[in-house]
Amino acid sequence: MSLLNFVKSKVFLKQLGFAIIGIIVFVIVIIQWLKISTNHSQKIEVPDLSKMTIKQVKSKLDELDLDLKIVDSINYNPNYPPLSVIEQDPEAGDFVKENRKIYLKINRPTYQDVVLPNVLKKSRRNAEAVLKAVGFRIGNNPKYVRDIARNVVRGLYFKGKPLKVGDKLPKNSVIELKLGDGKGS
Repeated sequence: MSLLNFVKSKVFLKQLGFAIIGIIVFVIVIIQWLKISTNHSQKIEVPDLSKMTIKQVKSKLDELDLDLKIVDSINYNPNYPPLSVIEQDPEAGDFVKENRKIYLKINRPTYQDVVLPNVLKKSRRNAEAVLKAVGFRIGNNPKYVRDIARNVVRGLYFKGKPLKVGDKLPKNSVIELKLGDGKGS
C-alpha cells in the first residue's frame, strides 16, 4: 500500500479526527484550569500609599491581602513626612491579585550627610558654585576678615562653629563664608 492510499484510507482519517478532537478537548481543559488556578477574574485596586508611615501601610495592605517590600530609602524630601512612602510599584489605581508584593521607596528621616569640599583660598563665586553643587546653601551674611585678597574664602562656618575640609554636614545646610576684605597687606 502506498503512502497516498494510506492517507486516503478511512482508518487514517478516523485516527486524525480523534487526534484533532483530543487536542481541542485538551486545550479547553487547560484554559479552564488556568482560569481557576490563577484567579483570572480577581482584581484588587492598589491604594495610594504616599505620605503614609510603614505601620499605616502595613495595616492597609493587610486588609487587602497584599504584601509590602521596602526596596530603598530615597534622599530626604521635605514635602513628605520622615519615614513615609514616596514611591510605590505598582502605582495607585493599578489592579493586582491577592498576595502581590507592593514595592515601596521610603523618605529618609533627615537629609543625607555630605562631605565638605575644599574651597579655601578660592574666590567667593567659585566656592559658592562648588558648595551649591554638592547640596549646601550659602548664607547671606559673610564675615569679612583683614586679608590682602578680596572675596577669597578664608574659612567656613555652620551655626557659628568653624568647619574643616572633610567635615560631614546634612545636605541643604546653610554655610556662612569667611572672606578676605582686600584691605590687608
